[in-house]
Amino acid sequence: MLRSLAYALLKYDGANPAKADHDADRPGRRNLELVNKVRADWVEGRADEGAAASFIKAFRTESTDGACDAVVKALNDGVAPGSIWDAIMSASGELLIRKTGIGTLHSVTSSNALRYAYEACGDAKTRLLLLLQNAAFVTLFRNGAGKMPETWIDQIAPAEGDKVGVEAVFDRAPGDRAEGARRALAYLKQTGNAEPLMAAARRLVFLKGNDAHDYKFSSAVLEDYYHVSPAWRDRVLASGFYYLPSSRAPENKLVARIRAAFGA
Repeated sequence: MLRSLAYALLKYDGANPAKADHDADRPGRRNLELVNKVRADWVEGRADEGAAASFIKAFRTESTDGACDAVVKALNDGVAPGSIWDAIMSASGELLIRKTGIGTLHSVTSSNALRYAYEACGDAKTRLLLLLQNAAFVTLFRNGAGKMPETWIDQIAPAEGDKVGVEAVFDRAPGDRAEGARRALAYLKQTGNAEPLMAAARRLVFLKGNDAHDYKFSSAVLEDYYHVSPAWRDRVLASGFYYLPSSRAPENKLVARIRAAFGA
């Protein structure tokens, strides 16, 4: 927390960040007004897979204000917030697919954090603000990523083959991110059980991970699996294999030291 505060103060040259007017500061002020334009019983609504699919497409091109306005309209039309969250989590994973890097990684971890805050919060207006803010930030992360290929999360094709095992999902060239995602999706569709895949991912992260981003990303994407509806969760988890480690990647230096200490 202190590190984050120090970073914020340095970034804003000692000024109060609450009074700044950067691109990332503006959506919050507008969203504070938008929360008052949503029906009072917005938490009650119908699950709508079609609406989620439409939102995922909208996040590819929509402006920040346009994305937030679309969320307000959907909620007022009776769409359940869970369907909007499906789109947000999927769109964040899609950014990672389109341009794997530190910026799009933070789109995933930020969405995970905001979703956690949404679930933990007891105030309806604050929860709604968190939902709107996340919709806004997906577009900001997209804009910050620059030019990206048109590779879509809803068009990932499962790897071909009779059966894909856990080992095969991770046994790929470290740089072949797309193959990892395809194998993961095939495994999930064939077995319907994500737990063995997640257990292997956690183990490899601790063997191969080298910095905080490896750990926090894996925690986020594995946790998100259970916060996305069945229609989208396999693809959200598969998108994580654009960053989760390959079993062929070298082990980190700490593991080598531990093995040496125990004579392993």
